[in-house]
Amino acid sequence: MTEEIIRHISEIIKFNSSQAPAEDGAPFGKGARQALDYFLDLADRMGFETANYDGYAGEVVFGEGEEFAVLAHLDVVPAGNGWTHEPFGGEIDTANRRIWGRGAMDDKGPAVCSLFALKALKDEGFKPKRKIKLIVGCNEESGWGCIDYYKAHAHMPDEGISPDADFPVIYAEKGILHLRMHFPSAGDFSGLRGGERANMVCDYCEVVAKADSAKLEKYGLTAENGKIVSRGKSAHGSTPDEGENAILRVLEYLGLENVKNALFGNCFGLKELHDETGYLTFSPNVISQNGNEISVICDVRYPATYKKENVLELIDAGGVKYEIISEQAPLFNDKNCFLIKTLCSVYNEVTGKNVKPVAIGGGTYARALKCGAAFGPEEAGEENTIHQANEYITFEKIEKCFKIYKLALKRLTE
Repeated sequence: MTEEIIRHISEIIKFNSSQAPAEDGAPFGKGARQALDYFLDLADRMGFETANYDGYAGEVVFGEGEEFAVLAHLDVVPAGNGWTHEPFGGEIDTANRRIWGRGAMDDKGPAVCSLFALKALKDEGFKPKRKIKLIVGCNEESGWGCIDYYKAHAHMPDEGISPDADFPVIYAEKGILHLRMHFPSAGDFSGLRGGERANMVCDYCEVVAKADSAKLEKYGLTAENGKIVSRGKSAHGSTPDEGENAILRVLEYLGLENVKNALFGNCFGLKELHDETGYLTFSPNVISQNGNEISVICDVRYPATYKKENVLELIDAGGVKYEIISEQAPLFNDKNCFLIKTLCSVYNEVTGKNVKPVAIGGGTYARALKCGAAFGPEEAGEENTIHQANEYITFEKIEKCFKIYKLALKRLTE
């Protein structure tokens, strides 16, 4: 079965399902709709009941009774820069036992593994005592419009998992704020811009300014076609230290110390906030210039026991003009509740490990549930390529996820 899973992950990666202009029946773009159709057609051929909610989300149903959700997403962040493999090629690399492509780990690979876990249970004659609803959305990376639409047109289960984060199991997720901050622009430059998404560390930034060879060398920049160009390394917005933000060096080159210090220095004192779920992270990921104003979209992940008001009070004290673009309240579960204990036990049983639940800065569909937990696919110590160039999933990871999701769904619905 592993070879079949590998083939279908490869095929679904080939759809560029990053958000694009809406079309008829494709509210998040043609690629997202194609990925959704592919996934639901595969489930249909497996003999499952399916539903397509107008291109916003889809659903695969197995069993009867009280509902249990598996929430995954088929949309992806843009490819970004720096790839040495085709980002939407779905390349199956048998020598290195992996599949290359955007979405391999986040979240097409785990979504397909979850579907095959259901198929294996069905083929074995397992009769779940709960109705398992594998719900796949098409707008997780840029707004959650898919979840809003699903909730308006179908019933969202109270409990479930999202295969879109880390093992052994996530008991807490930090709160998320996407803020647009405004700074006055002063200096002999124009066309300052960089970044693609609020939740991706900026890997490319440019500005039209006079080239100073000494400063270019000092800050590691290049002069290209009349522009000063900075290239960094993308990473997930929740783990900005894993990337290299291209905006920073441009601000240094331009001498915009006040902007630099606000965004990359003390950050209004925000980085001092912490609890058992970790420290607040602050990542300025999209920058643009409009006349005499610079606006920057910042990804803020605050500790799960705090409230957004704790964050906004510090920014207000800093005197910077801003508005909230989007927000998600933190998720916090009791580590000893049935869902968390069962999932952690399953992971330890399959892997032979003895690890405990963890907290993350990422935000998953688990927040859409009254009692939800993110569950895999990443593990401590692994190379993380999510939201980065050359994203991949290994054959070993596929095999492991399949086994873990199959056992977890059985234990939670038997």
